[in-house]
Amino acid sequence: MSAPTIRYADAGVDRGRAEQAKQRIARLARRTFTRGVLAEIGGFGALYALDRGRWRQPVLVTSVDGVGTKLKVAAQAGAHEVVGADIVHHCVNDIAVQGAAPLFFLDYIASSRLDPHVLEQVFTGMTRACRALGVALIGGETAEMPGLYAPGDYDLVGFVLGVVDRRKILDGRRVRPGDRLLGLASTGLHTNGYSLARKLLFDVASFNLDSRVADLERPVGEELLQPHWCYYPLMKPLLEKEWISAAAHITGGGLTENLPRVLPAGCGAEIRLGRWPVPALFRLLERLGRLPADEMLRTFNMGIGMVLIVSPRNLPKVEKHLRQRRATFFEIGEVTRGPRAVRYRGSWA
Repeated sequence: MSAPTIRYADAGVDRGRAEQAKQRIARLARRTFTRGVLAEIGGFGALYALDRGRWRQPVLVTSVDGVGTKLKVAAQAGAHEVVGADIVHHCVNDIAVQGAAPLFFLDYIASSRLDPHVLEQVFTGMTRACRALGVALIGGETAEMPGLYAPGDYDLVGFVLGVVDRRKILDGRRVRPGDRLLGLASTGLHTNGYSLARKLLFDVASFNLDSRVADLERPVGEELLQPHWCYYPLMKPLLEKEWISAAAHITGGGLTENLPRVLPAGCGAEIRLGRWPVPALFRLLERLGRLPADEMLRTFNMGIGMVLIVSPRNLPKVEKHLRQRRATFFEIGEVTRGPRAVRYRGSWA
């Protein structure tokens, strides 16, 4: 008797389901297309024409990142749109700090079994964010890999490419001692620190997504799923006018590790801890874990999602712009002479 035929579906990969999911994604992606897009979704490579007339010396800037274990919370809550938007916002923020305008975006999503409903939610959030920012979602990879991921789990990665005029690149060379540090408020954890936050909230404190905790404005799940804010629309006019000396996106590593990344040799930063209110969620995590200040500042953004480094000469203009946009911001410190590191003064109230 001959052995039975073993097909791809028997190994856990459903081509029909995968194709159905990809068609849904393609329909959403087409809505983001901008003038530079030259090819349809589905080719071996995506084509994009750079409008060279917009830049004298265009320099391409690219970045890749993921959402981390915020995906676990999104899966628990069945709220996948937020992480779709988060990955776009995170990547765009990363190139904005180098002065770049985003042009196009690509994604990678993988799971043991593709769920078309979940994928549609993720890409609804992703394409909504892309359209709002004028970024084209021009391609990506959707992979079904049985046995590699636990049922219901998936991974999400984003890739962005942008452009900046060579003379407008933010690389730290404009930074001087005495420049001011303006902290733009975050909306919550953004996309970093979730492994520790989940450990403290769900394992140590035994909270669930619906738990209401004193001092928190929302249930625990809603607090954790606040969107990762995109600062590029706020920063764009400042970048065009060259009013910013440098900027730091406060992600994994907090203020402690991210701010030195944009400082030149011979410059450090002094931050005064009483200058902004620390959101209640961070205070709760601090209490639950009995975490020292240095651990908090190295793990979480502590309520500051972006730091703008501004010269005293440009400070009034930048602050006026931020107020006109009704942005929440704080002057949290200044650039100092010394080693490329952050020094903290004072304490949280």
